[in-house]
Amino acid sequence: MLSISPTYLLYYVPLIIAISLVFGATRHEDTHLILRHAWLTGRWITGFMGVIFVVLCFLDWMT
Repeated sequence: MLSISPTYLLYYVPLIIAISLVFGATRHEDTHLILRHAWLTGRWITGFMGVIFVVLCFLDWMT
């Protein structure tokens, strides 16, 4: 099916944390607001990547 090793999926976690914190820090100055915004951004990015994963699995199954 998919030829990616599960260890490569571990790169996902620090990448999402870094993107979310930087995006939150560019919008707010308060630490509490930065972390809240980073949490919400991380959830959106995770959901988007989940949808992409499901689409790719479906396309792989179709071939």
